Amino acid sequence: MSSISEITQNAAIAFEQYSITTPLQRALFLETIANNIEALGDTLLEQANKETNLPLARLTGERGRTCFQLRMFATMLKEGNYVEASIDTAIPTKTPPKPDIRLMMHPLGPVVVFGASNFPFAYSTAGGDTASALAVGCPVIVKAHPGHLATSTLVATAIQEAAATTHMPAHVFQHVTATDFETGKSLVQADEIAAVGFTGSRTGGRALLDYASSRKNPIPVFSEMGSVNPVVLLEDALVNNATSIAKNYSVSITLGMGQFCTNPGILIGVKSEALTNFKNTLAAEMNLIAPSPMLHEGIQATYFKNSTHALAQKGITCLTANTPTSDSGFPVLTSVDASTFLSNPNLAEEVFGPYSILIECSSMEQLKQVWKSVQGQISTTIMGSDQDFASHPELLNLSLSIAGRILINGVPTGVEVCDSMVHGGPYPATTDSRFTAVGVNAVKRWLRPISFQNWPMHLLPLALQNNNPLNIWRKVDGKLTQDQVG
Repeated sequence: MSSISEITQNAAIAFEQYSITTPLQRALFLETIANNIEALGDTLLEQANKETNLPLARLTGERGRTCFQLRMFATMLKEGNYVEASIDTAIPTKTPPKPDIRLMMHPLGPVVVFGASNFPFAYSTAGGDTASALAVGCPVIVKAHPGHLATSTLVATAIQEAAATTHMPAHVFQHVTATDFETGKSLVQADEIAAVGFTGSRTGGRALLDYASSRKNPIPVFSEMGSVNPVVLLEDALVNNATSIAKNYSVSITLGMGQFCTNPGILIGVKSEALTNFKNTLAAEMNLIAPSPMLHEGIQATYFKNSTHALAQKGITCLTANTPTSDSGFPVLTSVDASTFLSNPNLAEEVFGPYSILIECSSMEQLKQVWKSVQGQISTTIMGSDQDFASHPELLNLSLSIAGRILINGVPTGVEVCDSMVHGGPYPATTDSRFTAVGVNAVKRWLRPISFQNWPMHLLPLALQNNNPLNIWRKVDGKLTQDQVG
């Protein structure tokens, strides 16, 4: 196996060639990756099932999402507008004379991607981070997750074969299977690396951010570090729909044994008969859900440790019949009064697994206080009726400071891959709330703007030339157009 130094130097050499490939060439590369992954068929699914305990139906859907993402970025490349081209033509008569200035986005350089444990396809080797970085011209080094090394290797081979078939530069994609922490640190701190993508724990994401910040030349780290995704339960909605809301949330909390970063881990409501009805129904529904093995022994052990620690906190009531064991992900629902919650920061920590805590507040003002205390989330949800929103319009504005995605009358699990999706949020949900890890806008993490001043026309990138050979949308002297300049 090559040394980390050789791997990162090879990535830098690849960047010189890959950054000047055309969008259509890269689109073909991504489409070929998707085709190759699909061609692995049941072999890939069965290997992932063996390594992660995830059911074949779930893995089949996740593979479909992964290939959809690759083709989505290919479509983006064919359209070409992602470069955000802007042209300000010269005005020689202005005092002082205005020069000709043109702008477009350019790839940052080699990117290191850390595979996620809970999504062996969609957030791992060929997942959204890898696909979006490759799309815009950045070579990728993937550090495989130790929880599914064989699965990751199968996918990596599919990517490398696609690179060869479509004549991409050597080392445009590299796969590192070492499992030690020092390897990850060395990758992040290598001079040739320009950015990092990570999905995982807060401890891991924060460590990578610190490694990158301590470099001689600091680089951006885009870490998605989990979330408790607080849900606000308003009274009129519960009066009319407590049972159906409880049933929906029992499924959301336990979906995939709670191993989603969008799992609703905190529920907040004002004490009332309707909230009690909701609480009892939710506990009863969760008691009906059979436990099953979690992704791997490490996650199982962490869930057992964290849920046991949460249950041991003063003032906590366990509402479900089952308590965690060391060998299965038992669904757990707890409750606590708001004053106790606010006085104990441990209760706001994420318990990754089928666990949720209901905070019972004495007033709407206390509910808002609790909600504000857990800001920094990927998502937050308000379950309310028109009457609830008429009575408390301030909640809508408050929600904007808490999360990157705000839902009304839904469940946060399930992240649609589309242009309008934001999968990110204020720290500590992510290290940079200005970006999303899902959807076409995910490419913005790996790009930077460059201005070209007074360049001869024949030397300009095609996206900025007067005749607009790529036929893309551009802002010309402040107006969005596909027309030629002049």
